[in-house]
Amino acid sequence: MIPFLQAGVVGEMGWLNEQQFLDSVAVAMITPGPVVITVGFIGFLVSGFAGAAVAALGVFLPCFVFTVLPAPYFKKISKNASIKAFVDGITAAVVGALVGSVTVIATRSIVDVTSAAIAVLTILALIYFKKLQEPYIILAAALIGFCLKTYL
Repeated sequence: MIPFLQAGVVGEMGWLNEQQFLDSVAVAMITPGPVVITVGFIGFLVSGFAGAAVAALGVFLPCFVFTVLPAPYFKKISKNASIKAFVDGITAAVVGALVGSVTVIATRSIVDVTSAAIAVLTILALIYFKKLQEPYIILAAALIGFCLKTYL
């Protein structure tokens, strides 16, 4: 979703610049529901509270219509082989979208030795500490970035 948002909001519409977009993604990563927060923040930057409200509605309404309303029927259709294949395809698409998001964000935010060092340290932390939670990663990256920028 992030690459599509970036292409539309920065590339096509010009509502935000690259830095504002990266800031909106960064704000979202420290809160639950990253895409919703990103879209809400972008809506706010573009058109204040009304923009945030419309953006949030645009994200939540389809989710509500396609998940909450048909929820009572999910158990009935969950054993259907065609539905299982469809869900497997959706899962693969989500993984691909996540890889695309990481690629877009990395190419725009890893711009110097400091940001590259933080990225490498974060990847190593994720590999070696399997149950490391995101707020700790963000806090550690912020501290490392601050120390690198201040003392180097």
